[in-house]
Amino acid sequence: MLLVVAITIGFAIALIALWLILFPTSRDAVASTMRHTLGQTGRIAKHVHLRTHLQLGQNASSARQARTRVALWFGTYQLPIVGGLIIVLLPVTVLLLFGHDRRLEGFNDTAHRENAVVSSLLLGEQLVPPPPLPPEIFITQEVTLVRPNLGGADRDWNRLDMQFRQKLLQIFQTMAAMGYPMVLLEGYRSPERQTFLQNQGSNVTNAGAFQSYHQFGLAADCAFFRDGKLVISEQDPWALRAYQRYGELAQAAGLSWGGKWTLRDFGHIEQHRQGLNNAPHR
Repeated sequence: MLLVVAITIGFAIALIALWLILFPTSRDAVASTMRHTLGQTGRIAKHVHLRTHLQLGQNASSARQARTRVALWFGTYQLPIVGGLIIVLLPVTVLLLFGHDRRLEGFNDTAHRENAVVSSLLLGEQLVPPPPLPPEIFITQEVTLVRPNLGGADRDWNRLDMQFRQKLLQIFQTMAAMGYPMVLLEGYRSPERQTFLQNQGSNVTNAGAFQSYHQFGLAADCAFFRDGKLVISEQDPWALRAYQRYGELAQAAGLSWGGKWTLRDFGHIEQHRQGLNNAPHR
């Protein structure tokens, strides 16, 4: 209750000060009223002083003169005095009211800690990338016959665009439920690696540095995992069926699938984005 009263008084003082500053006519009226009031007070003081003089004699003369000087001085400088008091007291009032850490009972912010489960629910389901496979799986003889350059590929999911990564993870999750577990062969690709692959020939890629969606984390090359081995070639009937379903899911998610291109790349998907629409594929 006292806090509310103090805030109300401070707010009223601030409004009065603002009113006196912005409206000269009102300021003059207030000054005139104060001078009249002080004049009445001076006359009363003089009357009291005369009575005191009669009673106390000459000793009261100096006191009367002092009071008269004070009254005259205050009458002359009353507006600057009032303004100065407001200017001095207003910041102090604000500091007293708001300068301390005030808490209502029952509210303690130190008791509220972030809940990871609740945060994830508020942000929506965020799928987690699968654990990485051993590097030797990507350089076996069967794999290098189809993809001879996988040894230097980047398979860090965190380097993919966040939105594209979530779409790809959803596809992986759906494909696994269908009985086709998938593996990321290559995601982000550096400009240097892109140039290296371009130099291998058009059967590998027709895109130079910064001409592929791989450089922007918006493309991925994927394959399937069966009996502890990578299955990349679509010549395998099981893999061909898996690639067809993979392509259908990718297109349903708004992605472009390499299985529809003239130079087919069944494991490749990419997400087109404004400003990158002219980038060649792969």
